[in-house]
Amino acid sequence: MDYSLPAWLGALVGTIVAVAIYAPGIRIIERGLRARSGPLTLERRRAFEERLSLIRRMILGADIAILAIGGYWIGKVLGGMRG
Repeated sequence: MDYSLPAWLGALVGTIVAVAIYAPGIRIIERGLRARSGPLTLERRRAFEERLSLIRRMILGADIAILAIGGYWIGKVLGGMRG
């Protein structure tokens, strides 16, 4: 397997972009979920917060994985164009 510097730099940039878009994106999703849930009892609120925490982690993991892989691929392609 060939690991090139441009590919790893692309993966790093992809990861940074993923984290940068995660914060505003998760706020939008969270606001929508909270608006749909309406008023909750204490027990239902606790369950909702647990599900929301799981959703946040899943979105962050998928976001980083997809954009890091995309960045790696773009870096590899651009690095290969150099020669």
